[in-house]
Amino acid sequence: MKKVLLLLTVFAFFSCQGQSSGRKSPHDTVQSAKATVTYGRPYKKGRVVFGELEKYGKVWRVGADEATTISFPKDVNFGGTPVKAGTYTLFAIPGETEWSVILNSQLGQWGAYGYEKIKDKNVALIKTVPQQTDTVVEQLTIRFIESGALVIEWDKTRVVVSLE
Repeated sequence: MKKVLLLLTVFAFFSCQGQSSGRKSPHDTVQSAKATVTYGRPYKKGRVVFGELEKYGKVWRVGADEATTISFPKDVNFGGTPVKAGTYTLFAIPGETEWSVILNSQLGQWGAYGYEKIKDKNVALIKTVPQQTDTVVEQLTIRFIESGALVIEWDKTRVVVSLE
């Protein structure tokens, strides 16, 4: 009887280990003195990212799986727009010559599917010009540079948003 219970316990343990949270991509958290970002990190996998995988003019969650979150421990200027300390969802609308980068107060979003229903909760929408890079960034990367600015890089595209 003890062996049967042990086998059932081991089977149950390994069965639970195989279940996923629905996530398809690895996740990461990056931090600076001004902000913390938690996001899913999809891979390019030979695809054309902006314009095809992520359509121009359509809202994107800036990552994979759950919508990306960004937290500010103190009030900041996000791309020139004053934003109160707190946690926000980070969205973007990619374009060939201009991106809109959006902070929204509605947390707990899966992707950007429900964005139209919550867009009235935007706290910042800034315009920025994407830079084309010479090298391909295979996995979506969000980082902070020395100036404190937020950098989003994937494929051959880099977007920079100032944080002051």
